Amino acid sequence: MMVSLIQKYNVPGPRYTSYPTVPYWNESLFNLDTWKKSVQETFKVSNNTEGISLYINLPFCESLCTFCGCNKRITKRHEVETPYIKALLKEWQLYCDLFNQKPIIKEIHLGGGTPTFFSSENLELLINGIFDLATKANRHEFSFEGHPNNTTKEHLQILYNLGFRRVSFGVQDYSLAVQKAIHRIQPYQNVAKVSFWAKEIGYTSIGHDLVFGLPFQDVTGIKDTILKTKALLPDRISFYSYAHVPWIKGNGQRGFHDEDLPQDDKKRAIYEEGKKLLVEIGYSEIGMDHFALKTDSMYEAFQTNKLHRNFMGYTASKTDLMIGLGVSSISDSWTSFAQNEKSLEAYYAKLKLNELPVFRGHHLTEKDIKIRKHILNLMCHFETSWNQKTMQFDELDDVLEHLKEMEFDGLISKEMNTLYVTEKGKAFVRNICMAFDLKLLEKEPTTQLFSMTI
Repeated sequence: MMVSLIQKYNVPGPRYTSYPTVPYWNESLFNLDTWKKSVQETFKVSNNTEGISLYINLPFCESLCTFCGCNKRITKRHEVETPYIKALLKEWQLYCDLFNQKPIIKEIHLGGGTPTFFSSENLELLINGIFDLATKANRHEFSFEGHPNNTTKEHLQILYNLGFRRVSFGVQDYSLAVQKAIHRIQPYQNVAKVSFWAKEIGYTSIGHDLVFGLPFQDVTGIKDTILKTKALLPDRISFYSYAHVPWIKGNGQRGFHDEDLPQDDKKRAIYEEGKKLLVEIGYSEIGMDHFALKTDSMYEAFQTNKLHRNFMGYTASKTDLMIGLGVSSISDSWTSFAQNEKSLEAYYAKLKLNELPVFRGHHLTEKDIKIRKHILNLMCHFETSWNQKTMQFDELDDVLEHLKEMEFDGLISKEMNTLYVTEKGKAFVRNICMAFDLKLLEKEPTTQLFSMTI
């Protein structure tokens, strides 16, 4: 039964880190001045209540991993670090010029690319430069992504001294055949070393990123990867579905043949085996493709309905204003989205003119915000309700009609004005969200835009 459901529902679909999704932004109506005003308005409300978040994209990598869908720049020239840090701080200054008071930062996430491409000294310059213009919230959560092959103990210590308490290490898979195929060779010993360093220094949340659906992956291999993970017992684990989107990322995702990838039921079997082992070890499933120990803040956020999802993925707390700094970063003022220039050259050029380096965006309508709330509820809490008028919209009956087949298949249940994702339905939560996606329902894509949902 599960195999047939996977074959039935394994279709291209968004991961819903936002709504509307980027391909459905109305860029023609986007206006930079309106974006700035939305930032100012949200800042006035959120800064003294929940604070704001920063996502900082550090795009450089020394080598290309062929599974990666990130916007990155491959180079071994580390002289690129200093001008990029200066550009980030200039962009931050331009945002701070919009604010009516000193920003209080609740969350920082350093992503990439490879944040640990940068020297610990330059990362220290960056964070100190950020806080020359800001203060830390009392219960802040600062995190960064570390590459097990180049994260040093000095990286970990300096960032810890600056207030970072969470780090995630990209593991993907421990099989050498898989690592060769994705051009990401990193022995278990390297992951163990950096994980033990982080624990020794005092990090309270250490994460490992695993990926299923990679070339040459099988059930036997994922068992080995999970058993090695058990020996290190990270606080949280992301167990992502590999997004095969070579039409977007070009040759970077064509380092292997399509027939080398596990498909449909075989791919899902890898996930189900991994999930079963993780639960046996003591992890709880959180949202979509995430697991946490009961001592981790992610688990607490899920239990107390405080889990949030944005362009940083799942977060244990929410702020209505998230500023994205760096090339290709996306910012979110709750009522608008704005994305930075995707090329370094264009990013630098706009900053040289003292302009925010934004090249496109979307202003959310009242209906967009309602749909966004429903999709967030489903992705974070596996349920949503339309009891309140603020959650009702004209097309709701059409959405419920689209969901009837999923209800028949046992993926959802309805009780009065509330929809619940069943245990069986959790594997199909992206498909359930797609039924609420009015933009997608109004205009199905004519070209490949999204990875497969399962």
